[in-house]
Amino acid sequence: MRTFGLFGFPLSHSFSPDWFAEYFTQNKVKDAQYKLFPIEEVSEIIQLINKDSTLLGLNVTIPHKQHIIPLLNELSADAQEIGAVNCIKINRENKQVYTVGHNTDVIGFYKSIQPLLQNVHTKALVFGNGGSSKAVQVALRKLGIEYKVVSRNITSNAIGYQQLDFDILSSHTIWINTTPLGMFPNTDVCLDIDFNALSKNHLVYDLVYNPIETLFLQKCKSKGAQTKNGIEMLQIQAMASAEIWGV
Repeated sequence: MRTFGLFGFPLSHSFSPDWFAEYFTQNKVKDAQYKLFPIEEVSEIIQLINKDSTLLGLNVTIPHKQHIIPLLNELSADAQEIGAVNCIKINRENKQVYTVGHNTDVIGFYKSIQPLLQNVHTKALVFGNGGSSKAVQVALRKLGIEYKVVSRNITSNAIGYQQLDFDILSSHTIWINTTPLGMFPNTDVCLDIDFNALSKNHLVYDLVYNPIETLFLQKCKSKGAQTKNGIEMLQIQAMASAEIWGV
């Protein structure tokens, strides 16, 4: 039996087991299983990889997308550019283990937002500056969209939330939440920004997919903005992972 899975902490929000179970059934893959590995310390996953010889592929989620990098043998070009990994291929030959880190966030985000873009969508605000944010930034560059990163900590490439004024919020007609704010079970929280700056020209994308409609998206929709959650992005990423693993 080949084992694949997801590791991160916590994992109460994951849709991956159901998706892969259906994928294995539809594609008549009878020798594979997908498991959850709620692991808090990133070093423990390497111990698991070395211990479980059936483990051939892993998805990576919060908070390990960046911390896993030094522990891997190789990175794909996308993972190197982004500085984050969300998919690991585990090669086993002659009892030797060789791990390759990939990032499917870029293709997932790119393919899911591209059909929604219109002429008014030329500038974006990216909320958050973690691994998912960096993938979104790469995708935006590929799409030719100017963007500002908004973070709790002001850096050379990120402004602070306190610097957001009505003009910035209204002129940047794409808003993208890459933070875990609003994710189940903490569904009663969201970004603290001026939602009155929204218009019908705004496109708001929340990478969170559980709940289906976060408080953030609810507030944006009430102001007339077009909204999208992260479900399709996750589905595209899952398919890309299956292709990387060859399953």
